[in-house]
Amino acid sequence: MSDTTLLLGGRIHTPAGAGATAMAVTGGVVAWVGDDRVGRALHPDANVVDLGGAWVAPAFVDAHVHATATGLLLNGLDLTGCASLTEFLHALRDHVAENPGMLVWGHGWDETWWPERRPPTREEIDRACAGAQVYLSRIDVHSALVSTALVERTPLARGAEGWDADGPLTRVAHHHVRRAARDSLSTQQRRSAQLAFLQHAASQGIAAVHECAGPDISGSDDLAALLDLAAGGGVPDVVGYWGELGALRTAKELGVRGLAGDLFVDGALGSRTAALHEPYTDDPMTSGALYLDAEAVAEHLVECTRNGLQAGFHVIGDAGVAEVLAGFRSAAETLGVPALAAAKHRLEHLEMVDAEQAAEFGRYGVAASVQPLFDAAWGGPSAMYAQRLGLERGTALNPFSALAAEGVLLAFGSDAPVTSVDPWSSVRAAVHHRTEGFGVSPRAAFTAHTRGGWRAAGVDDGSTGTLVPGAPATYAVWETGELVTGTPDARVQRWSTDPRSGVPGLPNLSDESVPPRCVRTVLRGETLYRADSGDDSL
Repeated sequence: MSDTTLLLGGRIHTPAGAGATAMAVTGGVVAWVGDDRVGRALHPDANVVDLGGAWVAPAFVDAHVHATATGLLLNGLDLTGCASLTEFLHALRDHVAENPGMLVWGHGWDETWWPERRPPTREEIDRACAGAQVYLSRIDVHSALVSTALVERTPLARGAEGWDADGPLTRVAHHHVRRAARDSLSTQQRRSAQLAFLQHAASQGIAAVHECAGPDISGSDDLAALLDLAAGGGVPDVVGYWGELGALRTAKELGVRGLAGDLFVDGALGSRTAALHEPYTDDPMTSGALYLDAEAVAEHLVECTRNGLQAGFHVIGDAGVAEVLAGFRSAAETLGVPALAAAKHRLEHLEMVDAEQAAEFGRYGVAASVQPLFDAAWGGPSAMYAQRLGLERGTALNPFSALAAEGVLLAFGSDAPVTSVDPWSSVRAAVHHRTEGFGVSPRAAFTAHTRGGWRAAGVDDGSTGTLVPGAPATYAVWETGELVTGTPDARVQRWSTDPRSGVPGLPNLSDESVPPRCVRTVLRGETLYRADSGDDSL
């Protein structure tokens, strides 16, 4: 039997956009791309897959995830749809009734959308949970609501920085209760959550994810288990990052790509912990929190560069960005700009950055792991950014076009569970930015969510993330249409060529278009996901 698979009768996304309809794969590598007739002639003994007009493109990469937390959300208490404080409390009460005696791990509440404009008190949480241990992270995961029962298990939280006797916990207090909730999970619960997340990612056309772990996020045991699960195959690749200063030994033991990811320079805007030069508009008593200064940033950059590791930082607010940039300048004086740039250090989120800063980060070879769905959820003149920062500051965030223009590598991700694992919606959000002029072209957005993710992880061999001969056969197959109800012979096209993309077959990313449906995800020739399409050829 031939070890070559020949895909025929579709549309193949290639860098040249030459209208290829067929692709041959041998040994997990793209062997040839062209048209059907030539493909049959060159590979007469190949195993043929009839694409039936489907579109084949490089698989997505999600450049920032938290696998276990997202997996727990898939089967736990999902609060992202709660439209009011009352609805939140009902959801909590119902979940506790359905899962008696269990730790409640929930996520996704966002009081900025609620008519009450406030989170519940601890007393309200206690009444709804009937004595259960409850951990409920805010949508940005930088604060959490907890029950008294969980607080009693974590006495160190009381009086710690970020402690609130009645409301959400932030900073050090939040880390204490999160760790206690995490430690309550069994090994099987954790593995089930991780597997559920990875399988879900594969169903969305994702072949690799970047896990941004750290001592205050998930723990080294959690990351080691996830990397071990991925090493067994059958699921997307996991590129591991560990967010801790001076942790070279831990990095070596875990086998991570870098001491990066969620190494916090500051917090998040929603929890008012992102570090700002000027106070929050809706709370003038605070300007957020700065966790690392320029000296610590510089020392980390130098240490990682000299040891062949990516360094990286979570940074959102303008004061945090300025501190990171000062650290890069100091590190460049020690190492030289070429050595610093060659290491492709990362910045996660990088929301409040101006054009001048973007140019300097481009000079330092920075990869920006950014989340377009942040802007879709919180951008514009009336959503959370504007509420927290005022109109002028709140509509100047996530300037993707400026970053790209200055040579900063863009790698798109979800920060799941903060936003959903939905790469096409992410691409669309980057194109249709809520601030005029801040978005990028469809082609640039698609590249940032495919090849950009590989490059941000240090895979920059010129072919990974594309479909050209010699490239890894890592791709997704997308359904081209759906039957119209009542008219079985008619089809609604899910997408058509977007004239701005310059690439035949790239989805029409208008707000009215129906998202493509993934029917197969393949990683280096191995099928990770296959939809029940009713067509045995796929």
